[in-house]
Amino acid sequence: MKSPVCLNCNEAVEKKYCSNCGQKTDTHPITFKHFIMHDVLHGVWHLEKGILFTLKEVFKRPGQAALDYIKGKRIRYYNVFYLALLIIAIDVVLLHYKQKINENFIDPNRAEDVGDFLANFSKIALFSIVPLLAMNAMLFFKRLRLNFAQHLIISGISLLGMLLISILYFLTDFLNHLDLKISFGYLEAISFFLIPFFPIWTYYNATRKLYSFMGFSWRILLFYIILFIQLIVILKCIALLFYDGKIKMDVML
Repeated sequence: MKSPVCLNCNEAVEKKYCSNCGQKTDTHPITFKHFIMHDVLHGVWHLEKGILFTLKEVFKRPGQAALDYIKGKRIRYYNVFYLALLIIAIDVVLLHYKQKINENFIDPNRAEDVGDFLANFSKIALFSIVPLLAMNAMLFFKRLRLNFAQHLIISGISLLGMLLISILYFLTDFLNHLDLKISFGYLEAISFFLIPFFPIWTYYNATRKLYSFMGFSWRILLFYIILFIQLIVILKCIALLFYDGKIKMDVML
């Protein structure tokens, strides 16, 4: 049924969508068939379509996809940071089962501490890796002419790519610890080394028309040197705070 006014905000409407709030003007009565075919299947399809398109763009053209998003082409993309949180959750689950398999080889008094440390670090990954990448990119890739918030989009896609590859790493590592006749050692090693180098592909894809190969090469080299130093400092601070807290708790108990 089509109404001359928006049923959501009462604004007068003439076309398919309300110009004030964006609701569709052609609404249907809710029936069981409509609920299943439209609300459920249609909603799931659009959700999956957005996720699949975003995942494809992350690997195929991460830098250009980020620039497209920054320029306003956003309807086809799923929220990068929501998707990153989902991938982090999957990584933590895989890590948990890996520890279950290796529990006979790990000190039971320390296994829980190690798991807690990695889980806690994964939770703050968005608040450490992403700003660092954005800050360093602002320093070395000035021809992009982006502000810090816009650089966060590019670094967010970089993080998402690293997390997606980490799923492959944790999965192959998990399978290698099972009694299977197939070895995934090469795939595990390749995925492990690809994780830290994914930002190279992201920023090369974003800046390939702005810098020569040599110009990009020395910039990304300095980018990684500074990033390595920053991550070492952050990891040491996290480790000291985390384990110092554990030691103080053990003394108190």
